[in-house]
Amino acid sequence: MASKAYSQNSTQALLRRVRACDLCADHLPLGPKPVFQFGVSAPILLVGQAPGTAAHNSGIPFSDPSGERLRRWLGVTPQSFYNPSHFALLPMGFCYPGKGSGGDLPPRSECALHWRHQLLARLTNVQLTLLVGAHAVRWHLNKPRRSLSDLARDWESRWPHTVVLPHPSPRNTRWLQQRPWVEKDIVPAVRQRVAALLAA
Repeated sequence: MASKAYSQNSTQALLRRVRACDLCADHLPLGPKPVFQFGVSAPILLVGQAPGTAAHNSGIPFSDPSGERLRRWLGVTPQSFYNPSHFALLPMGFCYPGKGSGGDLPPRSECALHWRHQLLARLTNVQLTLLVGAHAVRWHLNKPRRSLSDLARDWESRWPHTVVLPHPSPRNTRWLQQRPWVEKDIVPAVRQRVAALLAA
């Protein structure tokens, strides 16, 4: 993904700055607490929205029912999912943004603007990018006018490097039931691709 070489020391210094970030402190109801997972050699990059309250409290990404469904989709154990040599977990916002009328608020835009390019440039081995939810899709694919459903259905056009997935939240169960092709077609292909990358 990146042609420029970075030293281990400079990457660790960057990660310390990210973990200490308080750019959005005045807007975060629970205060700043960046939650992410980073490994420079991870073959799989998973891009979510922003941590929920469970992830904020635990400091562990996807430590909730959404994470359980996501790991079932990927066919991986928690041990593999939380291994930074396997997965880089970089949500669009690293801190819990607060609650809105229809669920959690969108990720704070300052986060991606300030940190995202610097972190992505240091991922040297990404062979599969999983875009989970609309906010990840908009930023990485720059497709604001196409629905997530249309982009997910068109998954083979970006295969095997990038896959659009709906958010695995229990709130999306009805959405998934109305689109059985997600779990019939996309999930088995992704599971096989993940298994092959981790075996390699």
